[in-house]
Amino acid sequence: MPAHTLTTEFSAVLGRGVHGLCFSPYVEGQQPGAQVSAEQIRARLEHIRPHTRWVRTFSCTDGHEQTPRIAHELGLKTLVGAWLGTDAAINERELQGVIDVARAGHADIVAVGNEVLLREDLDEDALLACLQRVKAALPGVPVGYVDAYYLFEKHPRITAACDVVLTNCYPFWEGCPREGALAYMQSMLARTRAAAPGKRIVISETGWPDQGSAFHGALPSTEGAMRYFVDTQRWAEQDGVEVFWFAAYDEAWKVGAEGDVGAFWGLWDKDMRPKFG
Repeated sequence: MPAHTLTTEFSAVLGRGVHGLCFSPYVEGQQPGAQVSAEQIRARLEHIRPHTRWVRTFSCTDGHEQTPRIAHELGLKTLVGAWLGTDAAINERELQGVIDVARAGHADIVAVGNEVLLREDLDEDALLACLQRVKAALPGVPVGYVDAYYLFEKHPRITAACDVVLTNCYPFWEGCPREGALAYMQSMLARTRAAAPGKRIVISETGWPDQGSAFHGALPSTEGAMRYFVDTQRWAEQDGVEVFWFAAYDEAWKVGAEGDVGAFWGLWDKDMRPKFG
């Protein structure tokens, strides 16, 4: 396909707007643990507002607890995350933070933890206790848990406790070549559905990096990121699947955890400039 044709398709899809974007307000030099301001959150949300209906957040401490309120003020819906890890004191602040945000009316869905089982930060019993605590505190608010699709097969008690199952589906991180990525991602969703029959399922993350090192058969590229975005969004629209694209913005700090590709998953760069189209 000629590059100009793909650019036109990409621009049309982004122009129509997507279901959801994974959102982080960090600016250059910031990373988890930094205090984020309402001003930077608002500036970055206003920039993406024309292009999405929902935003997904990852934390309810260090200023991130402001994001859902500001998003609602801008007319966006919110999937609000509490970040859980190995530090019990931080976990307590996150759980109380997400409860406070939701009780204030600013969470359309709550996510209790992100890839906690994948990282082995908490065991199943501890995570289940967190889920049940938040559900008990927030009657009427859909509460779920985010993890890689196959963890919902391995942990049926967690799956059963979710009002909504939030599945991360990354063909890239399983070494799938770009050409087969959409079909592979659809198979990940099918496995999640089989593990959670009858439940609302949201693809809480999927994406493709445009720069960095290859992961087995998966190659980062501008064309690949644009093509996977267009294919994913068209399919999601056609089949009525709720998808959150990872991510709105590039985040340089992620290089530490994911290697050089970690910094290049955004639709916009770290300075909010468009990368494609």
